[in-house]
Amino acid sequence: MNEIAVQPTIFVVDDDEAMRESIHWLLESVSLSARMFSSANDFLNAGDLHQHGCILLDVRMPGMSGMELLEQLKDHGIVQPVIIITGHGDVPMAVRALKHGAFDFIQKPFNGQELLDRVNAALKLDRENHQQNKKIEGLRSHFDVLTAREREIMELVVTGDSSKVIGKKLGISSRTVDIHRSNIMKKLNIRSIAELVQCRLALDLE
Repeated sequence: MNEIAVQPTIFVVDDDEAMRESIHWLLESVSLSARMFSSANDFLNAGDLHQHGCILLDVRMPGMSGMELLEQLKDHGIVQPVIIITGHGDVPMAVRALKHGAFDFIQKPFNGQELLDRVNAALKLDRENHQQNKKIEGLRSHFDVLTAREREIMELVVTGDSSKVIGKKLGISSRTVDIHRSNIMKKLNIRSIAELVQCRLALDLE
């Protein structure tokens, strides 16, 4: 059964009302859903910030600045790509924002297509991030059903040890190791050692 596509939302955080209205009109003209916020605090209080989409964020605002909000987003675990909106002289600030996790930046004044290109790139990244997160969640749910012995053997398999070597380390026969390996592959729904290594890396287990 195919998953129902989720409509992304572009969150626009800018204290300039004319700029918000202009961006809102542009996004709606290409059938993109958008929500407008006049301050960083209004955005943080919106309550549904983990949905699909991206964030257009003015770097200079009264009260909490765009840079401060960027830090808050990291603290709240909000992972939507952030596009920083800067004035002509704010390129150093934009570079700083990129170093702190922003996806891209755009300078005022900008043309509509330039903004849409960046928004579409951000939405593409957001989709890819969500797909990767779902994949990892699925792998973790499979990993949770492994026994302690199977997890122990998996760790040795991904380091390149043969069944014979693993058997000697654990004091069991290589045949028993092979049985455990087969069970691991079935439970994780994978078919090769290469996939097992990729699975282990994706889970980033301690």
